[in-house]
This record gives sequence, structure tokens and C-alpha cells, in this order.
Amino acid sequence: MTSIVELVTNSEDKVTTKLLVRLQNGSHVEAVIMRYDTRLGKYGGKPRPGGPRSTLCISSQAGCKMSCKFCATGSMGFKCNLSSGEIVEQLVHASFISSIRNVVFMGMGEPLNNYTAVVEAVQSMISFPFRLSPKRITISTVGIIPAIKKLKDDLPNVRLAVSLHAPIQDIRCQIMPAASAFPLQRLMDVLHLYQEKCGQKIFIEYIMLDGINDQEQHAHELGKLLKTLDVVINLIPFNAIGSSSHFMSSSEQNVKKFQKMLREVYKIRTTVRKQMGQDISGACGQLVIKISKPTSQLSASMELPDIEDLHT
Repeated sequence: MTSIVELVTNSEDKVTTKLLVRLQNGSHVEAVIMRYDTRLGKYGGKPRPGGPRSTLCISSQAGCKMSCKFCATGSMGFKCNLSSGEIVEQLVHASFISSIRNVVFMGMGEPLNNYTAVVEAVQSMISFPFRLSPKRITISTVGIIPAIKKLKDDLPNVRLAVSLHAPIQDIRCQIMPAASAFPLQRLMDVLHLYQEKCGQKIFIEYIMLDGINDQEQHAHELGKLLKTLDVVINLIPFNAIGSSSHFMSSSEQNVKKFQKMLREVYKIRTTVRKQMGQDISGACGQLVIKISKPTSQLSASMELPDIEDLHT
């Protein structure tokens, strides 16, 4: 293999493990294993089938060009693209620690800015010896329109997640500078085309920032924007990314109001992401290269819902 694991850090939540991986060129990336037990949750009032499983949050680039203001990875700048082999090797490394059932490209980097390598990596993951179901692989993007157009032909059965984070273009550009290259209406148009081709739900990721995108009018604007698409909206509490951040997470009350409005007024399935691995900077938006000391060991305690549960 061309990469090695330099450090394994276990969270005090006992279900999250972060891997620090050194690439052949000396750059580093991080990957995060999250463990779940579907039997501890319910869907439609009934116990979920299945049992323990693990999801791997994987990186496609060292650093990132997108410079999203709420994401620690963006503070690194862009270092390099990973090869398809280096992406797949994260799955290999993680498999020595836990049996991986789902893979989400939500780690470091913008996957669709490393398009060829990501497609090749996914094709390897769904082939021997991994044989992952394409429906258990999710690729997240800020909305690279030309690549989304290609993705529907190259990987039609893989899940797509879109980091939307605001329902109007001005706010998106303020918190996601790269959004200026991808106007919101053009993005919606390509998502309609994508869904017509693939016929499956699109996941919408929406980080909740106090006073910026979490007000009642924002919920109405988001509902109107997405009402003609078949989507699941995942509301993400903001995770601290250092003392320099000027963002604050929305209050739990505001998050619940936002969720209720989307569900009841616009009939859009809306979930709130459960945070994992915050103490080891392994939660959403926290991945940045920083060596830390390992914490507690793993246990069999698994209590949080998996992204795969949103597929049903």
C-alpha cells in the first residue's frame, strides 16, 4: 500500500474512531469510523431491522479549495488530490478496525473536484473484494454542476448529498465562497435532471448557523426551493472549529422549529444529525490535520442513527 495509518484516536463517545493517514507524498488526511446499531432506533414506529454496522467517512483530497467559512478543512488550503488507490486504502485501513458497511465521501476535500479518482475508487469499492452496495455509498458535494451532470451517468446508483447550507444565493456565497461559481437556480435545474435520471432521493446538508440561516423565513425559502424535488434534509449543528470562528450554532429550540416547519408545512422529511467524535475533532466540519493523543478505548455501546437510515 502507498499510505500508512500514523495514528488511531478513539472518542470518549465509544463509537467514533479517527484515523490519521500519511500518503506516499508525505501529505496527511483523516478518515472517521462511526459505529451504529439499527436495533436501537425506530422507523415508522417499528423497530429497525439489522444490527451493528459501521460507516466510514472518507477523504478525497488533502485540504480543500472550497474555503467554506464554517469548515476547518478549508483553513488548510488545498494540498493535493488523492489517487483512487489512496482513497480505497482508507477503506482497507478502516476494515482492520471495524467491518465497514457504508462509505460517505464527507471527509476532507470536495469529491467532485477529484472526479476521476473518486469514480474509480467507488467502482473498486462495489467490486471484489469489498462488494459494497452502491446504495450504501454517498458522495457529498458543494454543487459542482458539470460533475453532477456526469455523475448521473457514471455512478447512477450511488447516493448524492448536496451541501446547500442556505436557501438563497447571497447567503451561500457569504459562507461558501465557491458557491459564486454555481448559481442556486442552475444547481436546482441540474438536481432535477439528476433525479429524473437516477430516480432516488437526494440528501440536502444544511448547517445551522445562529442568526445567519436558521430563521423562520429561511425555513420557508428552503421549503419552497426544494418542494419539487424528492429530498431528505439533514440539519447539522455547527461544530466549533477553533477560537477564531465567529459562527455560533443555532439553539436547540431554533433547530426544532426549523425542522417542524419543513416537515409540517412543506412535507419534506427532515432529520437532525447526531454529532459524533467532537472531542477528537472528528465531527462534521472539524477535520484538519492536527496530531492529538488517543483517548478512550472502543466499547460495544452503539446508540446513534446512521445515514443509511435516511435511505428508507
